[in-house]
Amino acid sequence: MHQPAVIPVATAASGGSALPGRPHLSYLQAVPRHMVHRAAIAEVFLTDAVRTGEHSFLVAAQWPRDHALYSPGRDGTSDPLLFMETIRQALVYLAHAHYDVPLTHRFIGFGSQFEITDPSALRVGGEPAPLVLEARWVWVGNRPPNRFGMRLEVVLTVGGRACGHGALHVVAVDDKRYAMLRGRGARPRGAAVTGPAPRALQRVHASAVGRLRAKDSVLVRERTEGPWQLLVDVEHPIFFDHPSDHVPLMVTLEGFRQLGHLLLHPGGSGPGTDHTLLAMEADCLAFGELDQPIDLLVRERVPDPGTGGTRLVLDAVQGGVPLATCRSMWAAVAPHRAAVPLTA
Repeated sequence: MHQPAVIPVATAASGGSALPGRPHLSYLQAVPRHMVHRAAIAEVFLTDAVRTGEHSFLVAAQWPRDHALYSPGRDGTSDPLLFMETIRQALVYLAHAHYDVPLTHRFIGFGSQFEITDPSALRVGGEPAPLVLEARWVWVGNRPPNRFGMRLEVVLTVGGRACGHGALHVVAVDDKRYAMLRGRGARPRGAAVTGPAPRALQRVHASAVGRLRAKDSVLVRERTEGPWQLLVDVEHPIFFDHPSDHVPLMVTLEGFRQLGHLLLHPGGSGPGTDHTLLAMEADCLAFGELDQPIDLLVRERVPDPGTGGTRLVLDAVQGGVPLATCRSMWAAVAPHRAAVPLTA
């Protein structure tokens, strides 16, 4: 992946002045929510973006120190899926703000990836960290104005310190082409969505999948020896921030992440042991329908004796049709414990 050079920018949370000749990025407020396809202002992480070349940009973002869904890990670092969501928002924002992709077009994910190369740079501190994505835009199979194919490649930096990279490949189409692609599953824009027919299934306990709230667990299982399944909860305020006629990319990625956590912590995280997600690459093969069960299957589980990490390959399948494949890397780490000050 192309990795542009680090360009110093203003990083004060107050949006302080940039150095002479350097681009200025503001962290004063979030970008308009409709420009990143979010309904809730609280779920918008981008604050600014400036063009640095014909197809290169600096994108400013601020991650919350805590989040209802994307809470910090036991190692004290930010949730890695915050990075993927930020890449998604950056691609959508740049498409609308800098490449005139119509706001009415439907965005379809074809593939996503990220890797955290320096987890310590993402340790949660005493104030929200101002982040910068050094981004490169690539057209892929682009046929405007009815079909736009795009890929955004980014390097994640904190205070000029590179700590990760990622990419997202998306196609944006008009309503007519979207309906042709969706077939029977297409619904009018903004129409109410429904999930699978009610089944007597219990969510996996949130702590077993690395989540804090019961409603954030997305794994269920019908039989002890059967496959894990993705629970599609269309009333979830973050996973379904706005109506969708198919399973969103971030919901599928969360299912893969939670299954990985469950596999690597079968009895819970014991003292001094933990596994954290460092990298994830997903290929999206088909739309996931809201009204049919989605099985999550383990294809490969390969431990790395040298690092203590584990490589997982997981599949999402619906009605015998492959929906997505995910390759992820998990590292074994010691849980972070904040120092307790001594008192007299």
